[in-house]
Amino acid sequence: MIVKKFNEDNILDEIREYIDSTYSQHYVTKNNTQIAEVIIETGHGDGFCIGNILKYAYRYGNKGSSIDARKDLMKIIHYAILAVYDHDNKNPDLIRDLISDSKTKRGL
Repeated sequence: MIVKKFNEDNILDEIREYIDSTYSQHYVTKNNTQIAEVIIETGHGDGFCIGNILKYAYRYGNKGSSIDARKDLMKIIHYAILAVYDHDNKNPDLIRDLISDSKTKRGL
């Protein structure tokens, strides 16, 4: 077992909870569609995600309390995950190679 020094497991659980919460907030339409889906499907996902990462990174620590700053960090991470999703969809061969390499390294 890997001993983590920076509370990563708890933070990753918190990130998962934050992302889950966005599916029940104002980010979702009545038919359960997020605007990010529409933007990604129309080919503008990378700019949308990176733009939002920059927005929240620039805002970090400059608006509200330390709680607000932490929320901005969660948003940065969430948009980074969306950017990875968009990147992977645009590069399916790369993902197949990464999965294959990973299985080889683990002896599967």
